[in-house]
Amino acid sequence: MTSITNSAPLRFPPEVEDELDYYVYRLIDPRNGETFYVGKGKGNRVFAHIHGEQNLEGDPVDNKLARIHEIRLAGFEAAHVIHRHGMDAPTAFEVEAALIDAYPGLTNIAGGTHSSDYGPMRAEEIIQRYAAEPAVFQHRALLISVNRSAAENSLYEATRYAWKISKPKAEQAEVVLSTVQGLIRAAFVAD
Repeated sequence: MTSITNSAPLRFPPEVEDELDYYVYRLIDPRNGETFYVGKGKGNRVFAHIHGEQNLEGDPVDNKLARIHEIRLAGFEAAHVIHRHGMDAPTAFEVEAALIDAYPGLTNIAGGTHSSDYGPMRAEEIIQRYAAEPAVFQHRALLISVNRSAAENSLYEATRYAWKISKPKAEQAEVVLSTVQGLIRAAFVAD
């Protein structure tokens, strides 16, 4: 039988690991209570970040490990919360994505799986998405997805930025359509 102490563990006992299956966790800066990372894993994944920080040499390029290093230099340890455990992999991906969406400013390099498809939306956006009539094309159309750049630029600028096509192919199109998450948001005639 393993005893439980008040100090933060650096690994789960084997009998606990066997019960966890997939889990989703947050790393928290004890200096200000801010969540700075959300992850999913199995086994001792939640503790791997601490071990990774201890092995840093030179300038850290990983913001998560740099934050853990700063916390340790201030005399603290990064705190963690296991939000859900006992999940299969697809469920863990969904829970992780929801938490990443809920905590802006994380050090996560990537967003949650399918966040741009199923992540935070206003009710109006959901209605537009699922009640949209299918497009019927009467002209040769070129569709350009501007999912990422549309939030930062006008649709015109986002379309110009995302345009990655040769001139001969572009000349075949009679109309250029900008799409955001599969919905046509703007139409342009190319010069």
